[in-house]
Amino acid sequence: MMRIVVDYDRCDSHGVCADQAPEVFEIRDDDLMYVLVERPSEEQLPLVETAVRGCPKLALSLREK
Repeated sequence: MMRIVVDYDRCDSHGVCADQAPEVFEIRDDDLMYVLVERPSEEQLPLVETAVRGCPKLALSLREK
């Protein structure tokens, strides 16, 4: 199972991830990005992979459990 890893030192909360996978990532009123699902399901994985590739700050990655 894959796990989402965030480098919060790089993350600027652009929201690309939340646009790609809103059920997994969220930008809240404090303008910070939150991971709602740390271990995405097989169904969510394609959208999460797109979000990881689209991160403008390269702050997201996927790792094996």
